[in-house]
Amino acid sequence: MKPTDSAQAVYEVLAGQSYLASSSIATICFLAIKMQRPVLVEGPAGVGKTELARALSQGLGTPLIHLQCYEGLDETKAIYEWEYAKQLLYTQMLKEKIHQLVQDTDDLSQAVQRVIGVENAFFSEHFLLPRPLLKAITSDETSLLLIDEIDKSDPEFEAYLLEVLSTYQITIPELGSFKAKHPPLVFLTSNAARDLSDALKRRCLHLYIDFPEAALERQIVQNKFPGLEERLIQKLVTAVGRMRGMDLKKKPSIAETLDWAHSLLALGANELTATELEQTLGVISKHASDAAQILENQATLFAEEP
Repeated sequence: MKPTDSAQAVYEVLAGQSYLASSSIATICFLAIKMQRPVLVEGPAGVGKTELARALSQGLGTPLIHLQCYEGLDETKAIYEWEYAKQLLYTQMLKEKIHQLVQDTDDLSQAVQRVIGVENAFFSEHFLLPRPLLKAITSDETSLLLIDEIDKSDPEFEAYLLEVLSTYQITIPELGSFKAKHPPLVFLTSNAARDLSDALKRRCLHLYIDFPEAALERQIVQNKFPGLEERLIQKLVTAVGRMRGMDLKKKPSIAETLDWAHSLLALGANELTATELEQTLGVISKHASDAAQILENQATLFAEEP
């Protein structure tokens, strides 16, 4: 059975990369492959959105092309740019040839026209520096394009991206259009820093990854840190779940759960009490107000369930 024959096969591909997916996650990934549709993955920070794309890329054996979005992202960082230093170097090396080209011209205007006639030599693919979008479009094999935190980019860039995802084509004025021979598998992630356009959402399959259920979270921690006792993992996951029920600025995600488990393993802890909590609080909480609230309610974190 091929890795993409079914949703179950995709689940096994992800599991092989130590990514324990729900059935809905595996199904959407399977449909994205079969339908050649982008996937918009939303959810709180740290729940495994980026890791999903990385695990799928590794499991399928496809190159991962990563574009990290941020405010002010422009085409020179996302699509392509010209290697101006290289162009200048070649200009200096070919100075004599350029002089010969224009030496018999009568005026500046004629000289410019001569240079225009050969300018394509300096605006060719040899001087083109592809960025993630162009790399994905021109790849000789199917790649996985991860557009991370699309909500941090400007609406103008989002609009351009929508056009690219609709045609899998990029136009460079000096060279013409590049159309994908192998359309990439595209994953976009969002932490909901701003609302995305309805047009982009319609173009994509949608996947929301929330904090995992306790049973799945215990399994994830066990797979990642088999050296931790099951009793300690149970207590840790229960405590994290109760923290998520508090009014915190940043609720701990699976990333913080794994970091906390790692810290306990590194310290050789075989118990999780108020002492261990105070010692490792900086791992699980990144805001002073959150840390204070957690400490105030520490008794409830470790209370035995009725």
